[in-house]
Amino acid sequence: MISVVIINKDEPLRDTLNGVCAQCGAHPAETEVVVVDASQPADTALRTERADVRWIDFSAPQDVRVSIPHQRNAGVRAAGGDVIVFIDARCTPQAGWLAALVAPILAGEEHVVAGAVGSSDGDSPWDSADNGGYLSECPTINLAFTRRAFESVDGFDESFAYGSDVDFTWRLNDAGFRILRRAAARITHEWGSTYRRLRRSFDYGVARGRLYRKHPRRIPGALRSDPVPFAYPVFLLGLPLVRRFPLYPALLLIPAWRNRRIGPARTVIDHLIYGAGAIAGALRR
Repeated sequence: MISVVIINKDEPLRDTLNGVCAQCGAHPAETEVVVVDASQPADTALRTERADVRWIDFSAPQDVRVSIPHQRNAGVRAAGGDVIVFIDARCTPQAGWLAALVAPILAGEEHVVAGAVGSSDGDSPWDSADNGGYLSECPTINLAFTRRAFESVDGFDESFAYGSDVDFTWRLNDAGFRILRRAAARITHEWGSTYRRLRRSFDYGVARGRLYRKHPRRIPGALRSDPVPFAYPVFLLGLPLVRRFPLYPALLLIPAWRNRRIGPARTVIDHLIYGAGAIAGALRR
């Protein structure tokens, strides 16, 4: 069985479910859709409309503000399939998404497969590249894996708020599981309002700082492969230099030029806020 697991908390879910259920219905393998729902109040109309979905009410543990990893673990535990697929609310699966994502796993060739992510409202700094090969990390926004892989790393680390998905895939790599990129398994994501996007940048930055605190041995290699959470915090911490070097902010012209295709101002602002979050994540207990 293939179990498509969606975690949700007060997000618009109808379009995502309609797209996912249509592809599950057309897939030759046995499939199910499981929603781990922490919404308050629950959308009873949608639950009635989508009676073919298994709904699991979820209440966060006491003192837990962000229950994303808890819901992911609960979803996998409740799922009946040996192949688990994650997709997020606000996402729309493109034609052939599910078949392309799970094919290498069903063929016995892979244990972990990540699809491609694009934006419904133009390019975004968080889009993934449409290329193949193997990945060193990925989010769970578009991911399939075997139950064996999940159990080998004991699932998601519930001490995280955000970033548990990257931690999960880092540990999968460390355990010897490769992450195949399947560009044909594509979804589009609606990233939300400007405030929501900027808040996400800060939260992701906090998560990155937390990730490198947990995995310090990854820092030397990350200085080259993942420069954003290092370069932007250094830039922000160096802002007092403006008093002596008024042209110091002009350094931002370099990343602005490099990201000119996807909106230089938007990308630099996102990364500055991400950098501020990375500083907070590195310092936060």
